[in-house]
Amino acid sequence: MADDSPQEVFKRALAHAARALAERAELEVSYGSDGPRLTADGLVLPHPPRDPSGPEAANLRGQADRMALRLANHDEALHGRSRPSDPQAAEVYDALEQARVEGLGARVMAGVRANLDAATLTRLERTGALRVTDAERVPVNEAVALMVRERLTGTRAPDGAGALLDLVRDALETRAGRELDALVDAAEDQTVFTERMKAVLRALDLDPGDGQGDDASDDAGEDEPDPQEPDAADDQDEDDEDPGGGDGQSMEGTADDDQSDQERQSRPDGSPVESDGDASDMGEEMPDAPPQRSGKGANGPDPAAYRVFTTAFDETIDAADLCDPVELGRLRALLDQQLSALSSVVARLANKLQRRLMAQQSRSWTFDLEEGVLDAARLSRVIVDPTSPLLFKAESDSPFRDTVVTLLLDNSGSMRGRPIMVAAVCADILARTLERCGVKVEILGFTTRAWKGGQSREAWITAGKPANPGRLNDLRHIIFKAADAPWRRAKKNLGLMMREGLLKENIDGEALLWAHERLMARPEQRRILMVISDGSPVDDSTQSANQPLYLDRHLREVIADIENRSPAELLAIGIGHDVTRWYRRAVTLADVEQLGGAMVENLAALFEQESSTGRRRAA
Repeated sequence: MADDSPQEVFKRALAHAARALAERAELEVSYGSDGPRLTADGLVLPHPPRDPSGPEAANLRGQADRMALRLANHDEALHGRSRPSDPQAAEVYDALEQARVEGLGARVMAGVRANLDAATLTRLERTGALRVTDAERVPVNEAVALMVRERLTGTRAPDGAGALLDLVRDALETRAGRELDALVDAAEDQTVFTERMKAVLRALDLDPGDGQGDDASDDAGEDEPDPQEPDAADDQDEDDEDPGGGDGQSMEGTADDDQSDQERQSRPDGSPVESDGDASDMGEEMPDAPPQRSGKGANGPDPAAYRVFTTAFDETIDAADLCDPVELGRLRALLDQQLSALSSVVARLANKLQRRLMAQQSRSWTFDLEEGVLDAARLSRVIVDPTSPLLFKAESDSPFRDTVVTLLLDNSGSMRGRPIMVAAVCADILARTLERCGVKVEILGFTTRAWKGGQSREAWITAGKPANPGRLNDLRHIIFKAADAPWRRAKKNLGLMMREGLLKENIDGEALLWAHERLMARPEQRRILMVISDGSPVDDSTQSANQPLYLDRHLREVIADIENRSPAELLAIGIGHDVTRWYRRAVTLADVEQLGGAMVENLAALFEQESSTGRRRAA
């Protein structure tokens, strides 16, 4: 044991602590790139960081503690029986139960409380919640969970989370303070706690799923405008037009508005929220029809049909046109400086990929040449015919079937910071590597031009706010590197991802269609599309003006169309977000540091699969 690495010692300590908290001596604790998650056999955790004493290790301990406490204090069958069918109510219901589970451990163990604080802050940062400064955009499920945990532990939520809660603390106390107090009193008994959660949901104007939601909502919604009073209706309409808070999440009961940011949330144990499971069911029931490939969309009566209110303000633009050359050079230097350590790691992986690809390429020899490597098997020809010059051979490159790879990077606000830096450097090094192997690479990004709708939303308001308008934000699709552009010319463009203010919201379905159409226009025979994202489609303006899960449903349609009907090969990598619910071929990473390895391994597997298929055909 004395020779064990710090990571191995950390793994053993983490496993023992998890077994103790879960009160299961035989609990299996394993480590893999698809963690953290609960399985039938135990826990799967991400691989530990190099520094077992740093903040990343504290986050990992918090993830393990969350899942272990859930095993010890949670009855899944009881939870499932009373879970509301309404997506917004279900998210609050799940968050309250997880807060109970964590609070029971955090209030008696200070070390566990510190670990949970670290995990909470990391998760909220990755979902973008910590950057919220507007009360209307605060996720309701996160806010009520933080408030319950404060009551259970008697301590204030950690710094960033506490500031988030302060934005809506008074509103929550006014609307559901008594119900939350009663809820906390029943924390030791999940049965009673589950029953009292219904009162909390009703106080928040959410449907608890017990058949009393409408009546209770009428009692609790005293602040709601009376639809019979014209003045109240006018006031409400004016609020809708307020660009500062008309489209985001609201603590005043606008359930549809809650959907966009909540789609990005995950459970505290790292698993996806159950409401996305409902979305999956909904997506599977959709008819097998191709998604719209044009920007205008259909204007049929079906409110669920995807449409675009206007494409007049969308843009597809080269990265160099968004920034002057001097600033672009500075941003690229900043990217290189901050990721110098990571570059070496990814470069080693990329070199490994190159060796594997080259090993597949150099498979055949050309014989009977006048120059090259001497062919010993044909030396007898010298005796038979001393004048014969055909004694040489040369190794013949058998390049991959003409191949192009498109990397589509999520440039949304939740990728800000280290995730977007890691994605940029991985794409950069991977492009260099594949270029050396004769594989062309295109690097694309997608975001929007504005938060909460831009000129598209203003045009919709001017038009009188017609119902079910479709997408209401201005798209920005960015070309960082075209497939035919050499890496040396596009190198600086990736620095643009570091520019403050570039990353906004994300409409994944249309971005995926755009990247796929560019890919299908290429002359190469084999086309690979790799998507790198950290969450669901989110655009507050669109989500609030259309049906729930509007963007999510469109994304599922686009993915199904590509996977089932297109010759292109589609794979996805999710950073801190389970993308396997959307994509058939997908990998979910808990830690952004694993991105380089995941990209390299998945591409290598694709090429090795192609190589083995070619060999079988030749045989």
